[in-house]
Amino acid sequence: MKKSIITTVILSVCSSAVVAHDHDHSAGTDEHALTTTFEYQGKPATKATIAANKDFAKTLDFNNTKGFEETRKGLIAEFDETTAAIIWNDYRFLEGKTPDTVNPSLWRQGQVNHEAAGLYQVSDKIFQVRGTDLANMSLVRGETGWIILDPLTTPETAEASLRFALNNLPEDGDLPVVAMIYSHSHGDHFGGARGIQKMFPDVVAYGSKNITKEIVDENVLAGNAMSRRVSYQYGTVLPIGETGIVDAALSNAVTKGELSYVKPIETNHKADIESWTIDGLEFIFMDASGTEATSEAVAYIPSMNAIWAAELTYKGMHNIYTLRGAKTRDALLWSKKINEVITEFGGEADVLFAAHSAPIWGNEDLNDFLKLQRDNYGFVHNQSLRLANNGVVMQDIGWEIQNLIPETIQSAWHTNGYHGTYSHNARAVYNLYLGYFDMNPANLNPLPTQAEAAKFVEYMGGCKAVLTKAQGDFSKGEYNFVATAMNKVVTACPELQQGRDLLADTYEQLGYQSEGAGWRNVYLSGAYELRHGIQETVLKGNSADVISEMDMGMILDYLAVQVDASVAQHNSFTMNIVLPDINETYYVEMSNGNLNNIKVTKKSAADATFTINKEDVDKFSLQQVSIAELLKTKQASLQGDQTVIQKLAKSLTQANPSFKIVP
Repeated sequence: MKKSIITTVILSVCSSAVVAHDHDHSAGTDEHALTTTFEYQGKPATKATIAANKDFAKTLDFNNTKGFEETRKGLIAEFDETTAAIIWNDYRFLEGKTPDTVNPSLWRQGQVNHEAAGLYQVSDKIFQVRGTDLANMSLVRGETGWIILDPLTTPETAEASLRFALNNLPEDGDLPVVAMIYSHSHGDHFGGARGIQKMFPDVVAYGSKNITKEIVDENVLAGNAMSRRVSYQYGTVLPIGETGIVDAALSNAVTKGELSYVKPIETNHKADIESWTIDGLEFIFMDASGTEATSEAVAYIPSMNAIWAAELTYKGMHNIYTLRGAKTRDALLWSKKINEVITEFGGEADVLFAAHSAPIWGNEDLNDFLKLQRDNYGFVHNQSLRLANNGVVMQDIGWEIQNLIPETIQSAWHTNGYHGTYSHNARAVYNLYLGYFDMNPANLNPLPTQAEAAKFVEYMGGCKAVLTKAQGDFSKGEYNFVATAMNKVVTACPELQQGRDLLADTYEQLGYQSEGAGWRNVYLSGAYELRHGIQETVLKGNSADVISEMDMGMILDYLAVQVDASVAQHNSFTMNIVLPDINETYYVEMSNGNLNNIKVTKKSAADATFTINKEDVDKFSLQQVSIAELLKTKQASLQGDQTVIQKLAKSLTQANPSFKIVP
């Protein structure tokens, strides 16, 4: 991610009078950092990896082709060349046989996802575009026009997908889009909204409970760290192909670009289940917030006997903890919400369609699917706590739970760990209830990673001695411990090129063996950066639509995590911030190295009062104007101590967007 827009602006708001304090709290740079992207090809699979993947394949039921059949069902129009070029064409390599460098289960998931290649008819009045983005775009026929469920990630992809759909619908393709509904607060389900609005300016947006707040909260306070981690989870600098990215678990890939947002009317204000009529069509919304997203709703369309499952389900196991970093989700609540869907809607439903994967038809089949999904999340929750209550610690629980998977779950493709895995989901449950500490005193206050690594390799006889032993274990395919040992070596002796090379080779083989798409990408990204340095990556920055929805309290909270307390302790101040256009006032205090804010009804005694319209706050947040310019043109005013903004600017830091992850 680029440097925080808000922080960058605040640091330069009074550039004519202030130079921000220069202090670097980055992870450090070296000759391996920030190289340019180039053509990259991974190494072949080792004999140990080939054998491991062949053994894994023996546990899989390749005779069960139902996933392929359901994905192909209802195809009306295959992608034209323009639409196929968005994502689908890049993944044509999946049409071949499973290579040695990919876990056979993940390869099959990629193939199933690659079958999504056009416009599909779900039922008489429900259609889907699948294969242009991470999510599906669903179109439901209303009384006067079309209702879009989840307008994808970017305006460009949303517009292209909708045009393709309207041009190929069997009838009523000339009718307008009158409404769009966001299932939840993740970008691939609302980010294309402006593309739909561009085509149909009168479209009305609807969204789940508290969706706007959760969208602006998501990824803000820990946004820099999360953005860097996203580049690993989704492998954004890796090549697409047999030694790189093969699938994104939910679909083949997510499109690139900038999110947009049209603020919606929010459902489920008064109750967990609410009936809404949208363009003459009844939707019964069920609040599912706290499961896959902090704001989410599923829906039932009674006149069509159709369940819209949002992202409560997909044909795989989802993340209880997502590798990029996010608040841990509640696996028990997730299981219970699926059970509630079964109880409330399962008796009459004929079809279940969702934000990812193909639909499921038939009452018996969709209920069987929902029950197995329900029981899978319940299994992860309950067995993780059973193990924890018997003293199994976090490091072990991910290994132990894999020995307990029931045969009915093990044999079903749609419970496999392509996105979430049993290993890291079990550890997520442990962490949710018990935190990171396992009560072993040795783990209570370990040395910092650098000092610990130095002592580790000293005990083992030095970096080269560990390298020699690790090379022997690598040749035997004992990659998990080689990764642990060589990570210590590379941390302690970063200049030892043989160590970096062996660790990269080890990560690569672990990636080739991973069933989870995120695990594969994390391992391969680590290998990539060990070999070629930190790569700059194109990630979605804060968009104007999202920034404009951040209230002043949110902006000030975000600034507070940019404050360097060692500097701020010498720059205390108090300030009123008055926003006359929206009639709001905030009292801000820098004290004891911490930035506090509270919304108040009137101004308090303070060192200064800063008056600015919220509209202008949004403008300088987007770097469209500086505070110095606003003060000069009298669009903003500062009364009292004229140094308060300088004190704030001196105290702010900018996070390093390319900090090192692997040593």
